[in-house]
Amino acid sequence: MDFDLNEDQSLLRDSIERLSADLYPSLEKRMAHAKAPLGFPEGNWAKFAELGIFGLPFSEEDGRFGGGPVETMLVMEAVGRHLVVEPVLPTLVLGATALRLGGSAAQRARYAPDVIAGTLRLTLAHTERQSRYDLFDVATAVRRTGEGYVLNGAKSVVPNADSAGMMVVSARLSGGRRDRAGIGLFLVPADAPGVSVSPYPTQDGGRAAEVAFTDVALPADSALGDPEGGLPLLERVIEHGIAALAAEAVGSMETLHRLTVEYLKTRTQFGTAIGGFQALQHRAVDMLIELEQARSMALYAAMMVETGDAQARAAALAAVKVRINTACRALGQEAVQLHGGIGMTMEYLGAHHFKRLAMIATQFGDTPHHLRTITDAEDGLLAA
Repeated sequence: MDFDLNEDQSLLRDSIERLSADLYPSLEKRMAHAKAPLGFPEGNWAKFAELGIFGLPFSEEDGRFGGGPVETMLVMEAVGRHLVVEPVLPTLVLGATALRLGGSAAQRARYAPDVIAGTLRLTLAHTERQSRYDLFDVATAVRRTGEGYVLNGAKSVVPNADSAGMMVVSARLSGGRRDRAGIGLFLVPADAPGVSVSPYPTQDGGRAAEVAFTDVALPADSALGDPEGGLPLLERVIEHGIAALAAEAVGSMETLHRLTVEYLKTRTQFGTAIGGFQALQHRAVDMLIELEQARSMALYAAMMVETGDAQARAAALAAVKVRINTACRALGQEAVQLHGGIGMTMEYLGAHHFKRLAMIATQFGDTPHHLRTITDAEDGLLAA
């Protein structure tokens, strides 16, 4: 199988890497970016938009590149490598995927150009306080009216909700709280009357928010696809999120491994660099093995995330998340151990990569959750 990039993909990789390196030359610069009112400078977002990355998810019929999972993987690797704080994942992956897969031609024509231009940021609001990682556990309710819908409920840990212009919200039109049927995805303007956003910083330098909806009036065309059959669409969006997180983790692990090896070469003890000790060399190699296994899984995710077999796709992405979670923990903890005390100080870049990897290991499902998904998929295949 040929894993070489074509000319356009190589150009994209080089361009996003160059821009990210220019915007994030140091930890101090990243921390300054994160102190901006929205958690990132608006000027940075405009530069990413000028590069054209927000047009990657949309087809040529929608006026853009028609990029796929490989292009998204290249962007997210650079995001992880440089600890980019701009909300690339919520807009490029979560929101745009929901719009691309579930939106009508009219909805895409209305919103995609603004997303591509960088004037509209998106986010996904699906987690609730009681739901944990179960996408079908939805208490937020929506009801039909003569003019459209009325939305009531609350969502938790919504990424970058305070900077988003539009939210994709999961809400229940019918059924009980944990029924798989009766769920829809709805486009909700962040500034609509009745929407309340309470933002806060996250441990990895990003931002999230608690969002409440009180009698929010929505037009009839706000639903993405079937307003009572939206769970499969939500599952596909999260699968794309997992694939993107796998690529981001690889980028972050690359940098953390490099920082660790450089530290071993320069830190001296007993008159010699500690990198000369064979036991520490072995541990650095163990980190490299974790990185390369994670890279293989990120490639696997890019191959499988668009496959048509829903059961095989779910099992594959769950397996990817399990392996990525394991690598994030193993490589991150080893890096801290090899650095010693400096590995946990906030003045050191490696500590921030460790925190981001720890957050990735819980985002969109922890290891036990996805192990259950794999087991359920295997049971289904055996039954079939």
